[in-house]
Amino acid sequence: MPTLNAPEVSVLEGQDALPDFTTAEYKDAYSRINAIVIEGEQEAHDNYISLGTLIPEQAEELSRLARMEMKHMKGFTACARNLGVEADMPFAKEFFGPLHGNFQVALKEGKVVTCLLIQALLIEAFAISAYHIYIPVADPFARKITEGVVKDEYTHLNYGQEWLKANFEASKDEMFAANKANLPLIRSMLEGVAADAAVLHMEKEDLIEDFLIAYQEALNEIGFSSRDIAKMAAAALAI
Repeated sequence: MPTLNAPEVSVLEGQDALPDFTTAEYKDAYSRINAIVIEGEQEAHDNYISLGTLIPEQAEELSRLARMEMKHMKGFTACARNLGVEADMPFAKEFFGPLHGNFQVALKEGKVVTCLLIQALLIEAFAISAYHIYIPVADPFARKITEGVVKDEYTHLNYGQEWLKANFEASKDEMFAANKANLPLIRSMLEGVAADAAVLHMEKEDLIEDFLIAYQEALNEIGFSSRDIAKMAAAALAI
């Protein structure tokens, strides 16, 4: 059964491609970017635990995925400490607020398909794209941490992909609806982080392109046609 694998990410050649990790501007932007990844890993942990209540036969595997996310969170917390930066967690909680709210509503309604699309496809593809673009311009300590994390995130994306693929016909309509409601939020999140990401030498266009590639590849593997995927991707423009 095909699965997505993390490609090798090479560091950009030339030290002039790297930002100055010691400047106040860098550390200010990093305080928000780092908080986003910490909060994202915490959200992922909580979401996988919650999914275990909707898919009890998969609770043990989902708990394993959740533990991986907690390990990631600790790693990214260490990245901030290494640079002498305090993560802006209030900003990050607000940043994830809309997506968090949608997940909680779906959880209460028992909509496992919507919950999986939000966490195991959208959030994981978002994280993968961000980590891919960040690794070549990261400080050495954070680069090592992030390289390990991104490999794990493909495991999480594959989990959602394979569950939805196995339940495709019964899940298709709900996935269309969940995509329409949540993909625009991801686009807004990418837009909202663009200025800080640019300070870290991460370009918005690269983030969006990498995210759409990972997300669309997952949708294709799940069973959507090219026409369906194009329609679903167009939802990102409906902001």
